[in-house]
Amino acid sequence: MKHTESHSHQNLLRQLHLHTHSLSLSESHCQRKSFEISPPSLYFLIFLSLYTNIKHQAPSFPDLTYFSALSLSLSIIIMAKPRYSRFQPARKTTSSSSMILTSLLIFTFLVLILLALGFLSIPTASNHHVSKPNDLTHIAHNTLHTAEDDDGNGEHWIEVVSWEPRAFIYHNFLTKAECEYLINIAKPNMHKSSVVDSTTGKSKDSRVRTSSGTFLARGRDKVVRNIEKRIADFTFIPVEQGEGLQVLHYEVGQKYEPHYDYFLDEFNTQNGGQRIATVLMYLSDVEEGGETVFPAAKGNISSVPWWNELSECGKKGLSIKPKRGDALLFWSMKPDATLDPSSLHGGCPVIKGDKWSCTKWMRINEYKIN
Repeated sequence: MKHTESHSHQNLLRQLHLHTHSLSLSESHCQRKSFEISPPSLYFLIFLSLYTNIKHQAPSFPDLTYFSALSLSLSIIIMAKPRYSRFQPARKTTSSSSMILTSLLIFTFLVLILLALGFLSIPTASNHHVSKPNDLTHIAHNTLHTAEDDDGNGEHWIEVVSWEPRAFIYHNFLTKAECEYLINIAKPNMHKSSVVDSTTGKSKDSRVRTSSGTFLARGRDKVVRNIEKRIADFTFIPVEQGEGLQVLHYEVGQKYEPHYDYFLDEFNTQNGGQRIATVLMYLSDVEEGGETVFPAAKGNISSVPWWNELSECGKKGLSIKPKRGDALLFWSMKPDATLDPSSLHGGCPVIKGDKWSCTKWMRINEYKIN
């Protein structure tokens, strides 16, 4: 190993010697051509050639950016002095102009080298707003003080609430009229909620889920189709890959224990493949409790602005308070298509009031409806 390093250093010194020797030859050679290159530019050409050889033999040597090379190459062109024909009177060039150009070249060269080595940095206006991964202190409060129109619709905006799992809130995703419409068409068909049997694929009762709910067929009417199209635009997942909407109602004390939306069996993935993402839309406000909690979320969960408003259950993880019209998008799979255990989530018990929500599950492939 030591022999190899010694041999590499000898090669670098040999390259330096060869390029230094070529400097004197190049100066005399350039004077016989139609262009004369000023000494600073010639030194830079030698430097680039030497840097290329060093970088090839020592990959850990700091990189020069493409912008640096391009800028300095342009400087060489500026510094190139044309040699006029013997039939054409030569123009006098003042020494001051040559000195200014030379100084600019050297200054630009030094600044770009310092930038490439990391001793200097270019400040940007957004530097103070860039948050660290899993840092939840930057999250804005869940309420937005904006003037509402006649339909009670606030401003549309999206905030990132987590990267593990990937979770986002689309504020005022649904209008007040759409929330009321979904509740009204679901009420006549509500029944006790169930869970999916991983063996048979059929629904079964479970104590982990105590709410009531009903399914709305995909594309059942114009309002539902508009909502499903909006979900597709939000998630970039085609409408055809979504299951039907499920409207849920939680009364005081009702909850949904932490669970995964993805499947761990082959039976439930035969139609459409694995569940990749979930959009949970809140159709009503909840006076107390009813939070959507992610117990396995990564980050400083107690730093969210609404921490003091959470119930005891809500403080067991990263929690989102229900707000009418908001839509929570979270992904059950990572970008590399593996299942994301941090997407574990649940519905905290309602303490005061009641909770209405609407869920849309999306698959990897087309989900065929009967």
